[in-house]
Amino acid sequence: MEYVNFILGEYTSIINIMLWIIGNVIGIIFGAIPGLSGAMAVMLFMPLTFTMSSGSAIIFLISLWIGGVSGGFIGSVLLGIPGSPSSVATCWEGYPMTKKGLASRALSIGILASFVGSLFSAIIGVMLSQQIAKIAFAMGPWEYFGLCLLAITLVIAISKGNMFKGLAAASLGLLLSSVGASPIDAVARFTFGNINIYGGLNLTAVLMGVFAISSIIVDFSKGYEPIPKSDSASLKGIGLKMADIVTQWVNIVRSFLIGLWIGFLPGMGAGLSNVVAYSAAKNASRTPEMFGKGIDDGLWASEVSNNAAIGGSLIPMTALGIPGDTTTAMLIGALTIHGLEMGPMAFTNSGDIIYLMYTTVALSAILVAILQMFGKRVFPYILRVPNHFLQPSLLVICLISAYITSSNMANVWLMILFAIVGIVMIIGKMPSSPLLLAFILGPTIEQNMLKAFQYTGTVSTFFTRPVSAVFMIGAILSIFAPAVRYVLARIRQQLSA
Repeated sequence: MEYVNFILGEYTSIINIMLWIIGNVIGIIFGAIPGLSGAMAVMLFMPLTFTMSSGSAIIFLISLWIGGVSGGFIGSVLLGIPGSPSSVATCWEGYPMTKKGLASRALSIGILASFVGSLFSAIIGVMLSQQIAKIAFAMGPWEYFGLCLLAITLVIAISKGNMFKGLAAASLGLLLSSVGASPIDAVARFTFGNINIYGGLNLTAVLMGVFAISSIIVDFSKGYEPIPKSDSASLKGIGLKMADIVTQWVNIVRSFLIGLWIGFLPGMGAGLSNVVAYSAAKNASRTPEMFGKGIDDGLWASEVSNNAAIGGSLIPMTALGIPGDTTTAMLIGALTIHGLEMGPMAFTNSGDIIYLMYTTVALSAILVAILQMFGKRVFPYILRVPNHFLQPSLLVICLISAYITSSNMANVWLMILFAIVGIVMIIGKMPSSPLLLAFILGPTIEQNMLKAFQYTGTVSTFFTRPVSAVFMIGAILSIFAPAVRYVLARIRQQLSA
């Protein structure tokens, strides 16, 4: 009852209600515009929440996130351009439907699928998180070290293009996390006499430099390509019947479970779940040849799964303190600023905030569905925002955000430095997710490693404790498994030749 009273208190505040509505609207806009995303919205507006109460900050940031993920399908359906990585598979069916004059039907499917994925993932998330937190109480520093290491190696293993580049990015993230005072003897490390980074590198400066500013500059360098015109005349009515939804229930449940599971795995998130669920729907279909030509099945699978990953990624964040994806990593950083630490003790120390998170996800799912259903005819106008207005505005927001986090120009210069690092990474096709996850988890890895050595003083304990051994072996296999598969494939080719 205490938690219910707290949540009701937060949502009876006029300011919080306004933040909730504004956050969802901004999130939808960021999700709809190609090149932006809900994650970028959270990143850009996160510094503005540092002066808010923790409840207001959670409501605003979660609203931005839900709106961004849910709004990502708009550009995919109307333009054939993914609004975010979580809507790549949506393009494959949504845009062909638009070209056949079924834009309203495609948007309605996207709206309802996003609603189902977000709402029920929040319900399941709040049911599972506390149970997982209870299990986590039995874990020692060996298990936490192994779990964090496994989280990083899983992200490295799915790095696009080259796993060694993912490993290099993760190593850079761990190196950056070690800048500042040592946790044991407070000796300055890699500060070069600069007092501004004695407490460590500023999270906002690193995030905005590597992710936001670098992306803006690289997009600007590509020039302004004309945005395809969308057909707003066909955006009438709902275009769906109850029978259309009922016939998809197996596909919906399967895609929901895929999204929830992939969201739970550290570092995976909606960007992977929508493609996996789409492939599963195609493999299970009686008419796989219709995929890619505008079929409902693929659209349901993509949008249910990428929104289900939201609740899935919140589970490890709240119960274990491990970010499920890029956005939850940012949320952990924002909560840290407010003195809130995620993990098994979070339900004891900050249970009201945890339940507020899941409540906001559920309420935002409802609000976003209403806003999108009544605002379908406005979507084409959102997509016509000129880049030459958008990109400079985002750049200014980044610079202001970096300054207001500490009222210190040092963070602005630090952000510009990391923007250069981000540009080099983009040119070198190095994935940024391993860097972010390693930077966030670096202090946790170091602290638990030092605790483990203080208790036993030997490496073997990491492999003699059963749970820790499972995590350590999983981390090792996730690194070497791709290389082993490659060697075995080459051997099979030579034997069959």
